[in-house]
Amino acid sequence: MGVMLKDKKSKAQTFSSAWHAMPPRMRVLSITTRQRTGCWLAEAFAADSASEVLLEEAIGSAAGMARLRDETFDAVLVSHEPDQLDALDLIEGYRAGGANDPIVVLGTQSEQEMAALCYEVGADGYLCVHTTTTRNLIWVIARAVQRHQLVHDNHRLNLAEQARLQREHDEADRLLAQQRAMLGDLDALRRGDANGLDGVIDQASQPPLDLPDELIAHYRELLRTYIIMGSGNLACELRQLAELLISARLTAQETMQLHLLVLEELVRGLGARSARHVMTRADLLVLEVMIHLAEGYRRRYQKRIDPPLQQMLPGFE
Repeated sequence: MGVMLKDKKSKAQTFSSAWHAMPPRMRVLSITTRQRTGCWLAEAFAADSASEVLLEEAIGSAAGMARLRDETFDAVLVSHEPDQLDALDLIEGYRAGGANDPIVVLGTQSEQEMAALCYEVGADGYLCVHTTTTRNLIWVIARAVQRHQLVHDNHRLNLAEQARLQREHDEADRLLAQQRAMLGDLDALRRGDANGLDGVIDQASQPPLDLPDELIAHYRELLRTYIIMGSGNLACELRQLAELLISARLTAQETMQLHLLVLEELVRGLGARSARHVMTRADLLVLEVMIHLAEGYRRRYQKRIDPPLQQMLPGFE
């Protein structure tokens, strides 16, 4: 038995194109039996220079598991000898323990007969030693190594993304709490209650917001639209909202309470999505609303202290 060695002609051309993605060096553990050592495999790897394969050997599953427990390998080759070394049982138990090393099975049965069975227990591939080539074996090992590296990197990036999203949500909660505390401080100043400034004001200490459901729903839709469209696209709607708030005689504090009520509800509904964009756009929205509100109250005050005078018609002075 042996691996069919592929003709090594046009090596320079091959390296300049297809082999640029192959790892230049791989440390591989071969788990085999005493009757079928890996000498032939080492010779085959040495004869093909597509990648430097450092092959180490372990006789029997117990010795193989001990090596894997104590050392790190880029990939593992397991000989499937049903009477002496059952690769399927070995891999299934190894995967059950949480290990995720790239594993390729070598056997004498056809790939049509064994490949699916190997995949089902967690192997990365199966090759029949009678029909494969050394180059094909090296590529299968390399692809298994690359796939596991991608899985590892993807898992690491997912964990980093989850941590980032959690930080954003924590920051959003902190900002909302600070804004709630600011409203409590303003309410304490309005009531002349100096004791209210000694600590963070709990939301329950603030006066309840009694607003029509229609106004809350309108602001909710406006906030959602603003988050998507941004500033400059809703100027007319924001002026109309300010006039509506002024007509209802809402103060800046009550307007801020309305904003926080809707924003907290929206942040809670984000789930695993990012909160940074929502908080940034929400801050811009409430700033723009406050500007329109202040300008609207200023115009009304100006008209009140300086009402327009009725001009006399010509000839009636």
